[in-house]
Amino acid sequence: MAWQQPMDGSHASGSKAVADGPGTQRTQYPYVTGSSIIALKYKDGVIMASDTGASYGSTLRYKSVERIKAVGKHSLIGASGEFSDFQEILRYLDELTLSDHMWDDGNSLGPKEVHSYLTRVMYNRRNKFDPLWNSLVIGGVKKGPKGEEKYLGMVNMIGTHFEENHIATGFGNHMAIPILRTEWREDMTFEEAVKLVEKCLLVLLYRDRSSINKFQIAKITTEGATIYPPYSLKTYWGFAAFENPAQGAVGSW
Repeated sequence: MAWQQPMDGSHASGSKAVADGPGTQRTQYPYVTGSSIIALKYKDGVIMASDTGASYGSTLRYKSVERIKAVGKHSLIGASGEFSDFQEILRYLDELTLSDHMWDDGNSLGPKEVHSYLTRVMYNRRNKFDPLWNSLVIGGVKKGPKGEEKYLGMVNMIGTHFEENHIATGFGNHMAIPILRTEWREDMTFEEAVKLVEKCLLVLLYRDRSSINKFQIAKITTEGATIYPPYSLKTYWGFAAFENPAQGAVGSW
């Protein structure tokens, strides 16, 4: 039987509504966003740091947003980008770790497995044109064939991923990576790692308008994850370039 248009014209009006209307809308633009994550391996484990600010558009609206969380027994995750999408990712990870725990087989997911899972999630959502608007850093320590193995990796909103000894997301990818490449060592103590991370955070505070002077550091070792309370760093704003940034610039401004 051939298809016939309804006499009342409902199909035509529906088609016009679809053509004229916006259609299905998804979170394709970030609203509340966090800035850089800094992470590196050190002698005993992995250290991760960020500030606690979150911007609503260009307004630094929220000052106490924690963007570093523990995942299971062996991993830490930190996120730049849209905070609500990060909350959705944490929900996925809660379901994953609960399912893993219910197997009760004496094993548990390590950072490498969590990172692999998140690369599939991010790439899957990217292919649906509904990305999770985040850059994620996953670090951890778990016993492997070669003993205690430290792991540090990242994945971005389109599924691009890699493993590295030190990682910075957001503006830190431009400002902090050169510092980390110059000063990072594999045998760094925790105290030395903290000083290096704080140096990167201070540079970002001076140069990134989305950063605030309230930072949180976390570490993970074979003994588990520790997330420290937020604190501030001592700053100095008396640099000549800060007091007169237009000096020597070309133009009338």
